[in-house]
Amino acid sequence: MAIHRASISDLAAQLNLSVSTVSRALSDNSRISAETKKRVWDLARQLNYQPNQLAAALRNGRSNTLGVVVPHIDGHFFALVLKGIETIANQAGLNVMICQSNEDVNQEKKNIKTLLNAQVDGILVSLALSTRDFRHLDEVRDQGIPLVFFDRILEDPGVSAVVLNDYQGGYEATVHLIEQGCRRVAHLGGPQHINICKNRYQGYADALRDHGLVADPRLVHFSDLSMQDGCLGMEFLLGHDARVDGVFSCNDLALVGAMQVLKRSGRTIPHDVALAGFSNELFASLTEPMLTSVDQRCELMGQTAVQMLLEMVAKGAEHVPARQVVLQPELLIRGSSSRTPRETLSMAV
Repeated sequence: MAIHRASISDLAAQLNLSVSTVSRALSDNSRISAETKKRVWDLARQLNYQPNQLAAALRNGRSNTLGVVVPHIDGHFFALVLKGIETIANQAGLNVMICQSNEDVNQEKKNIKTLLNAQVDGILVSLALSTRDFRHLDEVRDQGIPLVFFDRILEDPGVSAVVLNDYQGGYEATVHLIEQGCRRVAHLGGPQHINICKNRYQGYADALRDHGLVADPRLVHFSDLSMQDGCLGMEFLLGHDARVDGVFSCNDLALVGAMQVLKRSGRTIPHDVALAGFSNELFASLTEPMLTSVDQRCELMGQTAVQMLLEMVAKGAEHVPARQVVLQPELLIRGSSSRTPRETLSMAV
């Protein structure tokens, strides 16, 4: 049985006042006497009256709420990005409505529709792996709703976004493996229509070329980068070239899967195969050995993205030129790739 929620009309009927008078009393309007305000508030508390925020948003044109769409929140990266978003939004007195696409473009479309129906003041989006049709995002811009992308973005100069220099992160991680003596460096890559995966792969390929090594297509395996994908990918790579002595993975999760396969095959890490990942997930420091990984400046990315969105909300999206902020990565070297000088020399010979 549905529970009736007290409305302004209910308060007005019981107090024999007009709806407009009750509304002004609840908003502490100076035109309403202190005695009337007290009567209204006393009854409101008695009936557990809660204001209809959506109705208020429709009246005022502002909901004081920002919408966020992320692929998932079960990893370290997006959890920290959301922490950064909420920190700045709360300081500005705004609420945050979080939606997960679960890497499904259809769910992402539903998320966007939900946020638009909730009259949010602006939307932050990181794209799902399966997103190739962007019409639902065009609808946001067509309605004049401020829109900022982060991490996985729509590659369009007309949108505002915050990204990491994924190319540089991939380049530095691969160079590090080469400097450890690796000469057959494999890559576990992600879907190439996603900007971060494409840029990390390009950094890997250019690092090999710049150091006189061949980017052998047999040493590259693309997938959705789950742990199982990492297992299958490593088996595929070893099956094509047992001489693999280094692996740069587009994320840490797939690298954990690869590590399991390498250990089962009797290879030692990092002496036989050195490993480097991307994202600096929480578990990267819990594996044995701990994973070398590229840190993505998660909280800073969230803080920067919401600051850009707040500027657009304050000034109007049409008055703020589109721009992209690029954050610089940091390679955190740990035991999965760090060889002794003697090992490095012997591998290079």
